[in-house]
Amino acid sequence: MEVTVAKSAGFCFGVKRAVDMVYEEAKKNTKVYTLGPIIHNEQVVQDLESKGVQVLHSIDELKEEKDAVVIIRSHGITKQMQDALEKKEISIVDATCPFVKKIHRLVEEKSKEGCQIVIAGNPVHPEVVGIVGWSTDGASVVKDAEEAQKLVLDPKKPVFVAAQTTFHYIKFQNIVDQLEKKEYNINCVNTICNATRNRQEEAASLAASVDGMLVIGGSHSSNTQKLFEICKKECNNTHYIQTAEDLDTNWFLTADRVGVTGGASTPNIIIEEVLHHVRRIRTIIK
Repeated sequence: MEVTVAKSAGFCFGVKRAVDMVYEEAKKNTKVYTLGPIIHNEQVVQDLESKGVQVLHSIDELKEEKDAVVIIRSHGITKQMQDALEKKEISIVDATCPFVKKIHRLVEEKSKEGCQIVIAGNPVHPEVVGIVGWSTDGASVVKDAEEAQKLVLDPKKPVFVAAQTTFHYIKFQNIVDQLEKKEYNINCVNTICNATRNRQEEAASLAASVDGMLVIGGSHSSNTQKLFEICKKECNNTHYIQTAEDLDTNWFLTADRVGVTGGASTPNIIIEEVLHHVRRIRTIIK
């Protein structure tokens, strides 16, 4: 059985940067918090907790605490939350992915210019919630072309369209096409991270060439879920796992070629553990 690992599998730039920042702060300070899980990977979050890093689910949990370090996670936060944090007597470390920060600036700027804001993405994903929070007058979030087709905007006002950084590229194009059919005055910026698009394209190509496919990532990882959906279309024998413990020997009984990829928040050590177990399974099958 031949096993091929996608070159793009594992941490993206923004996630690696955020995780490294938290580990660095954990070495220097005793009161370190992340505002929400730093990334969508349970194993990384648990390891940070073992080093004393606590997860806050709201700013109110800080109460009157002083001399603490609060790290803004890679997904970013709303302007309202940013302003509330700055009023606290704490140190703030902003680990927001730079590509997400760019969308914050664009949304704030375009909304102040009077544009209606449309974001292609998952409305409950923390990155999208944060992006919407930088608009001065709210925003419409659409997850597919069908929702875009039903969206009603003011035809007299310009429309600014952007996307969640990990959104599916084809879905984004379909959403834009639907909005253009309505003849709105659209200013569209493709804010999907290049690494995301490359990862999706590589995953699709790899899945189409194998008999079995493994997609590794946290259960709450949006970009890993999209990778799974993309791979499943190309290879029906595709499986979404979090760690090597989720592997099932029966998946590979008839597979001569197996492909492996991982989401942007999947550590290399977990990918290596999965590969080790796949090689063991291959030996058992032989």
